[in-house]
Amino acid sequence: MNRRLKLGVLMATLLSACALVQAQSTEWPTRPVRVIVPYPAGGGVDILARAVAQRLQERWQQPVTVDNRPGANTLVGTEMVARATDGHTLLVTTDATFTINPHLYNRLPYDFERDFAPISRMVAFSQLFVANAALPANTLQELIALARKQPGQLSYASYGAGSQPQLATEMLKQKAGVFILHIPYRGIPQAVSAVVAGEIALTWAGIPSARPHLQSKRMKALAYGGKTRHPAFPDVPTVGELGYPEVDANVWVGLFAPASLPTAVLQRIEREVAGILRESAFKEREIDGKGYELVGGNGQELARHIRQELASRAGPIKYSGAKVE
Repeated sequence: MNRRLKLGVLMATLLSACALVQAQSTEWPTRPVRVIVPYPAGGGVDILARAVAQRLQERWQQPVTVDNRPGANTLVGTEMVARATDGHTLLVTTDATFTINPHLYNRLPYDFERDFAPISRMVAFSQLFVANAALPANTLQELIALARKQPGQLSYASYGAGSQPQLATEMLKQKAGVFILHIPYRGIPQAVSAVVAGEIALTWAGIPSARPHLQSKRMKALAYGGKTRHPAFPDVPTVGELGYPEVDANVWVGLFAPASLPTAVLQRIEREVAGILRESAFKEREIDGKGYELVGGNGQELARHIRQELASRAGPIKYSGAKVE
């Protein structure tokens, strides 16, 4: 009798726990959700985050707002999410936050394993190496020849020491044996604007940021960071084709939450986002139309990918000489 009683109590406890998990998942969100983007407004990451946020708002019937908090190679916005305790704050950021920054800083204000719950590696994209339209070089080979003739007179823009554009250009400089001056800006939109205006000669930019200026002939593309040429720019060779396969100009964008968010809620967000990314209209307009590659996947896959990429980037970053004090 006691055995049956204990079994009944155990079953009731399990059912109660399952009901609680289900309630957590179905009732969340109970208030507005804030999505922190640690980059300035107007860039590719921000555009994607806003598109996803809009669709989540429609599904959840709660406001989902994007809050741009750029600064310190994404550290400012990322730390805000790591310290968030309201249960309704998410992070959309790039690979640099968790696979590059740990190699650049002696100490970070957050710990990936302790403070974050990965949700989805949503999209990936490769960047274009773009130049001001008036630059007297129309190919990467011509640019390198020009830089050798005019050492230190050409400049390139990035969004800070250790950012993807800075690492890619420093690797290119090392391999080509040239000196091009680095000028940091707040973000890719500002860097692209500086190139268009002729303040800076060069930068790396994703297709959403670069395409309007390439179409208007205010910028030109010298190379593409992908393994194969992009169908939208079939005449632009890859850096690998041009003899610089070590140059890493590839980016992915992921969704994260504070580690304190319940598993049931994380799983619901993962399902909702996966559904949005697979919607034919959304995919055509916001992913394929922006030059992204759909990745998706779950939080475990994202965590595993981050650990692998963190290890593989140690050598190239050390070789580039990039460091932030």
